[in-house]
Amino acid sequence: MKGQNVRDLDEQEGQQRLKEIDEQLFRLKFQMSMGQMDGLKKVRQMKKDRARLLTIQRERVLAGEKK
Repeated sequence: MKGQNVRDLDEQEGQQRLKEIDEQLFRLKFQMSMGQMDGLKKVRQMKKDRARLLTIQRERVLAGEKK
């Protein structure tokens, strides 16, 4: 997910996407601890997407405070 795609999401969609990512990360980490999954690429990409979402949400909050 690119930054511009995240910026195009409204607040509700962003929250929903963040919730989905958190659930998927939980499942993947659990699978990795059980030794069922050996690829880290998906986990790393999801962490980056989560960070992008949180960053853009924070930018929106700060922009709202300045107004």
